[in-house]
Amino acid sequence: LREIKLLRHMDHENIVAIRDIIPPPQREAFNDVYIAYELMDTDLHQIIRSNQGLSEEHCQYFLYQILRGLKYIHSANVLHRDLKPSNLLLNANCDLKICDFGLARVTSETDFMTEYVVTRWYRPPELLLNSSDYTAAIDVWSV
Repeated sequence: LREIKLLRHMDHENIVAIRDIIPPPQREAFNDVYIAYELMDTDLHQIIRSNQGLSEEHCQYFLYQILRGLKYIHSANVLHRDLKPSNLLLNANCDLKICDFGLARVTSETDFMTEYVVTRWYRPPELLLNSSDYTAAIDVWSV
């Protein structure tokens, strides 16, 4: 539900947009909720794993879009906390959108920030040292 709440307020070309939210037919059986996002063709993880070559221009354009999206997210005082290639969606025009805000948090929240976030391979040093006091720098490290 946190993901829905955050994404409803985000409107940026490098952030995946929610198209529809499908609640359960009966409120009493509220076990699942379905979220329909805009259609994208693949993710960066699949492109990296394929035999398709990426030019330097592709890499620069992807990096530019990631940083634009991150700037927008951070300007809204939100930490994504799980940036990785599989959370970067792409289409045939090489448009990139950041997705999966399931671990995202508003930085102004005074609640305890868990240190068990960010997929291990993209985890910054402060989280490896079990710090719960971190900033938007954790997202930049993941890039």
